[in-house]
Amino acid sequence: MIDGQPLACFQPFIDTATGRIAGVEALGRLRQADGQLASVGPLFADPRTPAIALRRLDRQIRDNALSRLHEAPEDWFLSLNMSPRWISRLRVNQALPSLKQLARHHVDPQRIVFEITELGGNIQRLSEVVARYREAGARIAIDDFGAGYSQLDRVLALQPDILKLDMRLFQAAALGGPSSDVVKALAQMAEKTGCWIIAEGVETEAQLNFALECGSRYVQGFLFARAQEAFFATDAFVPRFAELRQRYVRQKLAERGRLMQMRQQLGELMAILQNWAQAHAPLSALPQLEAFPWLLRFYQCDRHGTQLTPNLEWRQNGWFADNRYLGHNWSWRPYFYHLLAEGWEERRLTLSNTYRDATSNQYCLTAGQFFDNGERLLLIDIDAAGL
Repeated sequence: MIDGQPLACFQPFIDTATGRIAGVEALGRLRQADGQLASVGPLFADPRTPAIALRRLDRQIRDNALSRLHEAPEDWFLSLNMSPRWISRLRVNQALPSLKQLARHHVDPQRIVFEITELGGNIQRLSEVVARYREAGARIAIDDFGAGYSQLDRVLALQPDILKLDMRLFQAAALGGPSSDVVKALAQMAEKTGCWIIAEGVETEAQLNFALECGSRYVQGFLFARAQEAFFATDAFVPRFAELRQRYVRQKLAERGRLMQMRQQLGELMAILQNWAQAHAPLSALPQLEAFPWLLRFYQCDRHGTQLTPNLEWRQNGWFADNRYLGHNWSWRPYFYHLLAEGWEERRLTLSNTYRDATSNQYCLTAGQFFDNGERLLLIDIDAAGL
């Protein structure tokens, strides 16, 4: 059923800080009679493939990768896929085959990342074996992070050093929409737990930009290289990565420039709205404000966060008052207590981070400024899609 000679090919991890190769992942291949290489992935996904044959194939590929690691620079790490299926079959206190392989090939465990694949396996047995890998000096990665809620259990149980974002989720998130927010939240969670993030499946410049936005320490994918039998030179992708990173930075600077321009316009808008509010003028006295097309709504709160006025929105060539939120208290929202901490004393205009509005499903920013001797706060919700 397994037709061909097993061997490892290597796909590089690019360090986003340097553009240099920091390590490689060993990916299984079968050399066919005609010399062509075929992925072993379909064999592992096929339930008809005997488990004993898969385990033997897995170890042969790992053995091949370790036997050739001496050809790579000494500061590279090697990522080896480990199936929980095999780990769960080990007896308690049994010598770990993978660590025996490292010793046989004189490979320092500190150069190894054991990448836990799939969602199966006994979590208790997995934790015990992972502890032994870590004790030997190896690092631990969880593959396909975000693919299932049970992965959160693994993060808590295994305390990995590295999280690899699920490729399908990552690629969908790079297109924008709700999955983008989910992946950014996962990346922030990883950062807070001290994990490095790897974005795999980086095939386009837009996906690389999203990986950088998520704070990925390493990126991996066809944008730079497919897996190949020989090792790439450490600096092979430095010029290409530097060019792409520079374009990303220019893009972020342009976004920042638009935001700074908006802040200037917000100052003008604040002055108009505060003058109107302090004059206690009727709604009919409000101008159309065509110069501020990103304005979604504005309203007033007292200094304790309780909404004093309706939401005022421009709809169908007229101002509309939405009374649903009168009396609601927003002091618990980050934008409010940031405003209170940063803007109350100096009465300066402050701006929140971008967030997705739960009611309208729009990306928003909220600007705020205290007035009326600091007793009232004028809040402006802004459509941030253009940013």
